[in-house]
Amino acid sequence: MNLNATLFAQFVVFFILALFTMKFVWPPLMKALDERAAKIADGLAAAERGKSDLAMAEKRVQAELASAQEAGQKRINDAEKRGQSIVDGAKKTAEEEAARIIAAAKAEAEQQITQAREALRDQVATLAVKGAEQILKREVNAAAHADLLNQLKTEL
Repeated sequence: MNLNATLFAQFVVFFILALFTMKFVWPPLMKALDERAAKIADGLAAAERGKSDLAMAEKRVQAELASAQEAGQKRINDAEKRGQSIVDGAKKTAEEEAARIIAAAKAEAEQQITQAREALRDQVATLAVKGAEQILKREVNAAAHADLLNQLKTEL
């Protein structure tokens, strides 16, 4: 057995195996690796798009929350203003009602004072007539002296 012939035969077999591998095995392997690399690149791009979409969505959510808070605060302020105006209106109405009640009470008091004065005048006139009767020791006719008694009432 010749070492050179064996070495040459192994070289030829290796060369044939290398050609067969490069011709039939290598292209499908490279194609599979390229497809896998493309899928990984697409996945990474999709992840980046997802991150950017998430960041944009978070910004929109924050903006919506801010606008909702602002709208809520505006409604609260409007409600407080409306409540204050209702309270002010109620106070004004109560003050007007109190003034009306006080005026009515004053008018009623004046009327009662007037009635009391009239009653006192009548009583004073009656007492004056009785006093005059006592003084004169005779009866004074109230109907006959009505003008005199009315004059006396107005003086009192």
